[in-house]
Amino acid sequence: MNAFARASVAIAIALASTSLALAQSQAPKLTIPLTSLQTGAALAAAQAAFAHCQKAGYTVAVAVVDRSGHALALLRDPLAGAHTLSAATGKAWTAVSFRLDTTELARETQAGKAQSAIRDLPNVVAAGGGMPIRAKGALVGGIGVSGAPGGDADDACAKAGIAAISDSLELE
Repeated sequence: MNAFARASVAIAIALASTSLALAQSQAPKLTIPLTSLQTGAALAAAQAAFAHCQKAGYTVAVAVVDRSGHALALLRDPLAGAHTLSAATGKAWTAVSFRLDTTELARETQAGKAQSAIRDLPNVVAAGGGMPIRAKGALVGGIGVSGAPGGDADDACAKAGIAAISDSLELE
């Protein structure tokens, strides 16, 4: 093979390699990276929310879920109503699912509003006390509180839980 032919082959191989690398870099990714709350952080948030409610004299249940809505931490006062554990878990799940505080969801899904049918979906709890947990703007989990006298009181306890871990989440 003469020098011209060898150079042509080398150029063709270089172009093919470049084209393949370019095609691979432009190919759609098949996976996405996800960040989720760790069990230790979930427990710390649940304990802080629970302590806030206890200090206020409320007997509640607190649930913290990961970004997929699966329970990581559950606490229930022995005197809390039987419904509070499932309600707290449902609020946390709803907050993660809709990426929205459940107080706001409750307001936006009232009877007569365009989104009112959302309340009929399975597992949705449209009542105050559920909040998404974010780290650096990304959804990492949710917290739900049930049993305080009203959604505002449940919200205050949930906020205390998030506040207990928020600085650490932002530093990760």
